[in-house]
Amino acid sequence: MGGGRGEKPSDADETLHLRVEALRADETMQLRVPAPPEPPAPGGGRAERRRSTRSAGREKARAASAVAVASAAGRLLGPLAPYARRIAPYARRLKPVYPRPGRTGWRRWMPSWRQWIGAVLTSCGLLGAFLVTAYAMTDIPSNLNSYATQQDNIYFWSDGTPMARTGWVQRQAMPLKDIPEDVRWAVLAAENESFYSDPGISVKGITRALFRTVGEGDTEGGSTITQQYVKNVYLTQNQTISRKFTEAMISLKLDNKMSKDEILEGYLNTSWFGRGTYGIQRAAQAYYGKDVGKLNASEAAMLASLLKGAGLYDPTLSKANHARAVERWSWILDRMVKIGKLSPQERAKYTKFPDPLKTNPLYDTGEQSDYLVELASQYAKKSGHLTDKQFDLGGYQIYTTFDRKRERALTDAVTKARKEAKRDDPAVAKNGHYGAASVTADGRILAVYGGPDHRKQGYNESNATTVPAGTAFLPFVYAAGLEHGVHKTRGGPATQVTPDSVYDGDDGVPVTTPEGPYWDRSGKKVAAHNDGGKSYGQITLREALAKSVNTPFMQLGMDAGLDKVRQTAEESGLLASSIGPQVPVLSLGNSTPSAIRMASGYATFAADGNHTEPYSVRRITRNGSPIALATPRPGRAVGATVAEEVTEALTDSFQTAHPDAAAGRSGVSGKAGTTDKDTASWYVGTADSVSTAVVVYRIDLAKSLEPLPLKGLAGTSANSVPYALWSAATGLG
Repeated sequence: MGGGRGEKPSDADETLHLRVEALRADETMQLRVPAPPEPPAPGGGRAERRRSTRSAGREKARAASAVAVASAAGRLLGPLAPYARRIAPYARRLKPVYPRPGRTGWRRWMPSWRQWIGAVLTSCGLLGAFLVTAYAMTDIPSNLNSYATQQDNIYFWSDGTPMARTGWVQRQAMPLKDIPEDVRWAVLAAENESFYSDPGISVKGITRALFRTVGEGDTEGGSTITQQYVKNVYLTQNQTISRKFTEAMISLKLDNKMSKDEILEGYLNTSWFGRGTYGIQRAAQAYYGKDVGKLNASEAAMLASLLKGAGLYDPTLSKANHARAVERWSWILDRMVKIGKLSPQERAKYTKFPDPLKTNPLYDTGEQSDYLVELASQYAKKSGHLTDKQFDLGGYQIYTTFDRKRERALTDAVTKARKEAKRDDPAVAKNGHYGAASVTADGRILAVYGGPDHRKQGYNESNATTVPAGTAFLPFVYAAGLEHGVHKTRGGPATQVTPDSVYDGDDGVPVTTPEGPYWDRSGKKVAAHNDGGKSYGQITLREALAKSVNTPFMQLGMDAGLDKVRQTAEESGLLASSIGPQVPVLSLGNSTPSAIRMASGYATFAADGNHTEPYSVRRITRNGSPIALATPRPGRAVGATVAEEVTEALTDSFQTAHPDAAAGRSGVSGKAGTTDKDTASWYVGTADSVSTAVVVYRIDLAKSLEPLPLKGLAGTSANSVPYALWSAATGLG
């Protein structure tokens, strides 16, 4: 071999040959491999030694952990070892061996019957474990679907007939006890006759629905009533497999938590019946104009048919719908007989299909009724102590005091007056307003006119406090003087005043106090003036009221005390916020009461001096259960004798101004009211213990609430528009 001692070294491009002598058979060749170099001693520094120590520690910890795990597994699995040894042979047999030995052709690839059984049992075990886990992990939602629980509020006239409804949906929940059994079983016969015995779900129905969903891309019914109820109140209407599965799990739990009656009640109150209605109560009203408690089995069967799809079974929509509805109606009745819930004799009575009403009688609010609903809802919340949130959830039945006939008469009269004004002078009529209200002696509001259309003008003309009462306020001054007497000296005793007490009725008479003339802030004497500057000389208070003479009452207010005038007006029904400044013109009507409050004030005199706050709701229920209502009680405003004397003077006023209308009529009193700047014209009076106030005025709502001159809109004293409206509303016109 080259490169030995004494030999010249090989060049880089030369080949090195290793010469090995031939070995004998008994010789052994040994190849000595040098040992690998040992790692350097840990003398490279303190950090290197620390890293080495930590690494060794981690290795020991991992080893110890592995030993511990193995030991624990051994302890746990040790007792199972005998069983595992017994099962092992069978498991080996179930282990698929492909292709199967001893078979030929396609049979080599088919599992054995043992393998089939094993696969089925394993699948069933896994499926069972999955369902148990899913059931345990599924919770019944704590909050119901807000849309499913939303109800409408329905308002009724004083005669109990529906007036209007409010809310996003037409739904009124009813207790199950108030739903007849024929109605319940008509629904059960149509939808789920085994409801009281099933576990809350239908396996057959779910399987069929899943098959159609997977195979044909849609879903089908087959749900129990419990499942339908869960879908209505907890879930969405999305037709998906996941929603169907969740529905089934919740249904199982709900069936164990709630009674069957509770579930049925919820279902009947949340199901869709078409015509914008949810729940059997609203459906009964929408299709037959009656409450659910008055339905018979035939009508119930027709409504039950709608649950299959109102768009296909509402008989009023088309001839095809009618034919389908008749067929299903008959089938449901026969089904009720089959399950023993309707006798054959009863079934024999129902041979004619119960055609429903052509349209839903439960109309939305509109035009004038909006003003009625506004007043009633405000009063209902206040007197029923209901928050806005509670009221908006719905379910309330509000029985109002509004009289349908009076409301119609008042609305027709004002509508006619508006048209005539627009025809005669469109520019003036454009800003015209007509407020009116009728209030009984016991405080019930029977009718109001709030405006032409609430959706265009939310401003309620019957409840507005924007224009002065004018001389329509004089009866309150008269009552204050009769009730409290007058003071001729400061601090002296009161002197009684009677209807026959005489005052100066001349125009321009200065207003005096016990100390002398009354001076205004500009340093001028204050004087009273009559309409047209007319003087009447010495005149009794009763005659002055009958003829609407201003000057005696301006002085009477000063003599009785403006504080007493204010007190009497407020106790009679006028709001404190509407009373004008406490200056001499207070007696001439600088206050701005609404038509409702003026009618209420005059009603106090008709009620022998007892005042009852005006109210628009007499009863409230929620889903049939009564709500406590703080109904106003009468309180003494003025003495009965004073009230009678005021009424007599107002009767004289009515008879003097309208002798023809007063002929042959008793119990009618009233008075016109005018203002200093001709910004309002009133007529307020009482007929048959019902006081009605009408006011005509002009305001440009686009600019301000400042009253404008009437410019003939209210007619003349001989042909007064307010009086014409008042007489029409009271039946005297």
